[in-house]
Amino acid sequence: MGAISLRLPDEVENRLAEEARLEGRARSEVVREAIVEYVARRERERFMTELVAEAKAVYADEAGARAAVELAEGFVESDNDALDLAEGRRLGEPWPEETGGKWWR
Repeated sequence: MGAISLRLPDEVENRLAEEARLEGRARSEVVREAIVEYVARRERERFMTELVAEAKAVYADEAGARAAVELAEGFVESDNDALDLAEGRRLGEPWPEETGGKWWR
C-alpha cells in the first residue's frame, strides 16, 4: 500500500480528528475513504460529461438521431414484456386499467 504525506489547515485537521473520533476510526481510515469517494465521483462526472457529449453529437446528426430513436423504439416491446412479468401478469395479458380494474394494488 502506498503512503502519502499532506499538510492540512488547522481547521480541517480539527474537523477530521472530530469525525474520526465520532466514528471510532483512525484519521487515516477516514481520509482514505474520502479520497476513494472523491476519485469515484470525479470518474463518474467525467464519464457523464463524455456520455452527454456523445449523445449531443449523435443527435446533432439527423441520420444518427433517427437511428437512435429507431433503436430505442425497438426496446419498447421488450420493456413492456418485462413490466408485465415484474407485475405478475402473463405476457400479452391486458393491463387492469384496460379492463376497468385498478392499476394500483
